[in-house]
Amino acid sequence: MIKKSISSLWGSLSIMFAGLWLVGRIIMEYFGIISDGNDRTTGIKDLREEYKKANYK
Repeated sequence: MIKKSISSLWGSLSIMFAGLWLVGRIIMEYFGIISDGNDRTTGIKDLREEYKKANYK
């Protein structure tokens, strides 16, 4: 029973970490901190250009 609980908890934590990592990567790509080399397919480069044109502060 304890082993099943630990296994379930570990699975939940790993899914949560994967989701947070995905959100973090999307935010970092959006602001140009990182690039995966596929800007044309993800549209991140276009979003960055639109952000620069809007000149938000």
